[in-house]
Amino acid sequence: MIALILGGGLALLFSLIGTPLFIRLLVRRGYGQFIRDDGPTSHHTKRGTPTMGGTVVVAAVVVSYLLTHLIVFLLNPRAEGPTISGALLLFLMCAMGGVGFLDDALKISKQRSLGLTAVAKLVLQGIIGIVFAVMALGFPDANGVTPASTAISFVRDTPVNLAFAGPALGVVLFVIWANLIVTGTTNGVNLTDGLDGLAAGASIMVFSGYLIMGFWQYNQNCASPRIAHGACYMVRDPLDLAMLAAALIGALVGFLWWNTSPAKIFMGDTGSLALGGAVAAFSILSRTELLLIVLAGLFVIISLSVILQVGFFKLTKGRRLFKMAPLQHHFELKGWAEVTVVVRFWIVCGLCVAVAVGMFYAEWVALA
Repeated sequence: MIALILGGGLALLFSLIGTPLFIRLLVRRGYGQFIRDDGPTSHHTKRGTPTMGGTVVVAAVVVSYLLTHLIVFLLNPRAEGPTISGALLLFLMCAMGGVGFLDDALKISKQRSLGLTAVAKLVLQGIIGIVFAVMALGFPDANGVTPASTAISFVRDTPVNLAFAGPALGVVLFVIWANLIVTGTTNGVNLTDGLDGLAAGASIMVFSGYLIMGFWQYNQNCASPRIAHGACYMVRDPLDLAMLAAALIGALVGFLWWNTSPAKIFMGDTGSLALGGAVAAFSILSRTELLLIVLAGLFVIISLSVILQVGFFKLTKGRRLFKMAPLQHHFELKGWAEVTVVVRFWIVCGLCVAVAVGMFYAEWVALA
């Protein structure tokens, strides 16, 4: 519990103080956001607002994670240090954030709203996803539990196992499956970004869900001698994952203080891709892969709006299903104020998280 409070508190402090300092640095160097020409005209007033604010969020999480483990070790030398699950989540978050940083840097250097090409971005995401997936199947603990599993999971591993045709094929299928989750989630959060505070606030709620579930998995872990029934969880490092969720919440709350409308800084692709990578890592490492569809329901809805818009446009040869995609811009063009869209979408996200956590707990009650 101390680690959760420390991780969240330190990340909040670093983000709250570090963000305005980063804003000054970006303003001094003229690193502002370029607005897409085909977006809502009301967004043109945001041109020049500092971007790449996700750098502060990522840095705050990494520093608070390491510092928290150091403080806990000084208080109790027998305490468990950084875990492989924590390292894997940080790797995926930082690596995806690096792709986003490159994209943002290209936008700034080329003075346009487009950075990396879609193909280049997908290739980089795929390489990172492969490395993450392969490493996640290694590093068994004393009980033989690895960070990830070839079994498809909902709120825990299900009997559906990708290794049905042999271990080697199982690894290949898992890498493909993990890449679908990673790519879909990172792009889902990226599409959700675009309105002041929308992605940051929604991500806070999603990580709150993972904090609750991670702490519950720690208390009901199969490795604990206190647990003797079949409702326990085979998750390698649930407490460390919960601590990272707390750190992400703290960092995002501090960032949201400056990002809420009217935003003084945008998270950019640096932040949205990093957050998407973290969400994907949580779903895989906490063995809640399919539950992600409900938990991150807002990201799913917004991603589907883009898919439907493109598909409908091609099938009807030029007609549009929505006034504009992603979905948040559709409601803007219908006359909703930006703050109204953000708050109502936050409500939808909160309901999705509440339903997902309820399903998670209900499954445990049914088995206990």
